[in-house]
Amino acid sequence: MKAPSTNLIERLFASGAHFGFKKSRRHPTVTPYLFTSKDGSDIFDLEQTASSIEAAKAMLEEAGKNGKTVLFVATKDEMSRLVKDTAEKIAQPYVVNRWIGGMFTNWSEIKKRIYRLESLINEKESGELDRKYTKKERVLINREIDKLQFNFGGIKTCQKVADVMVVVDPRHDHIAITEAAEMNVPTIAIMSSDCDASKVTYPITVNDALQSSVAIVLAELGTAYQNGKALYVPKPAAPRPDTRPVRRPRTDA
Repeated sequence: MKAPSTNLIERLFASGAHFGFKKSRRHPTVTPYLFTSKDGSDIFDLEQTASSIEAAKAMLEEAGKNGKTVLFVATKDEMSRLVKDTAEKIAQPYVVNRWIGGMFTNWSEIKKRIYRLESLINEKESGELDRKYTKKERVLINREIDKLQFNFGGIKTCQKVADVMVVVDPRHDHIAITEAAEMNVPTIAIMSSDCDASKVTYPITVNDALQSSVAIVLAELGTAYQNGKALYVPKPAAPRPDTRPVRRPRTDA
């Protein structure tokens, strides 16, 4: 793993990433990531934070090289735009409105809802909805499209459960973390001192209430994945077996 750069630590410090919550809100699992407490508030050790970022980047770069899918999750309003922008920049799926129970653990049902969304969008764009349904029926269908888009629009390109998940504030999106653990999906969590570090694979301790600090981490992670994806070489499709019947040469009687 590459050693963290001084520049990264300086940028984290300038953004206020080192400020945790009040000591009374501290989860015991984050104690090893702290530098000290000041005026009753926890202060993160940014050298450790930067090292955690480098470890997560190495994993994401490898995931990109292997064509893995990374799901970005943040349903807190103040972080949803940052996460969506990061995911769209590197063409990866995201959940920023609401984590629907079963997105990992009941994927077969979630996939049906995605297929439904795709079908309705195709019918709308082709004009088929106008031909098949009355104005009143189209109003109801458009409402259904809006609801499906709200819940599943960010993952409509997914063909299977994601290979890796990046979460901002695992305490807020604890259901996503629980489902990822159940499905053995590794998780990277951008988290503050009130979160349980033992629940995630790669904890990155920063002030997760500040957009400035979260934006730095997301940019680092997104770039790492993008760098790996640039080296990805898809495996050639296996040749289809020849199922044609074998013709035997004719023999004269």
